[in-house]
Amino acid sequence: MRIISRLDIKGPNLIKGIQLEGLRVIGDPNHFAKKYFDEGADELLLIDCVASLYGRNNLFDIIKQASNEIFIPITVGGGIRSIDDAEKLFLNGADKIAINSKAIVNPEIINELAKYFGSQAVVSSIQAKKVGDKWLAYYDNGRERTEKNVAEWAKEVQDRGAGEILITSIDKEGTKKGYDMDLCELINSLSKIPVIYSGGMRSKIDINLFKNFSKCDAVAVASILHYNDTTIQDIKNFAEQNNFKVRFDN
Repeated sequence: MRIISRLDIKGPNLIKGIQLEGLRVIGDPNHFAKKYFDEGADELLLIDCVASLYGRNNLFDIIKQASNEIFIPITVGGGIRSIDDAEKLFLNGADKIAINSKAIVNPEIINELAKYFGSQAVVSSIQAKKVGDKWLAYYDNGRERTEKNVAEWAKEVQDRGAGEILITSIDKEGTKKGYDMDLCELINSLSKIPVIYSGGMRSKIDINLFKNFSKCDAVAVASILHYNDTTIQDIKNFAEQNNFKVRFDN
């Protein structure tokens, strides 16, 4: 299982919110990126959380610096609207791109990106919120609601060529109150590709919740790292001590 450090970025700052709102400045994103690399992160996830709102991605300088100091995969999301946008991110040091807002508006872009760069480079980011008795997909960093059923949308992005799904529970994101396990189980039951779960991790022991998830390839962790509740190495040590093993079937 991969432990991914998630860094949400606004302008020059690493920020953190609760349920994707009330953004609080944490510090210099490159400082934290290097810190998490040194602690043993398997991957970094950098999200420009206002990119879609302003119609651009502002992470190029941050990615350039990170890729010169960090030697693990870097996935970048936010403001990707075209092949050209994605190519610029790759040329500046990204290894994969995560796409949400543009895919909601124009799902065909997933096909285009997968065909041009390969499915392994395309992560479909799905922001899910419980509305009544179902989960709906949101975009623009949780600001805009769609009527897309998350289960149906997850199936569609796979069919269109996405290589991974990043599923974020808006209800749990930043709360440190635990994962939405019903949502996690739903995505695990229908996914044919690796899944990254994000939103709500309370402590290192939450890793145990995914022991029997065949498609759980990674967890993305933010708040409990930013606020020094635990470290990546603590999470990995706990997993090893508890014989954690994820079985992944293609």
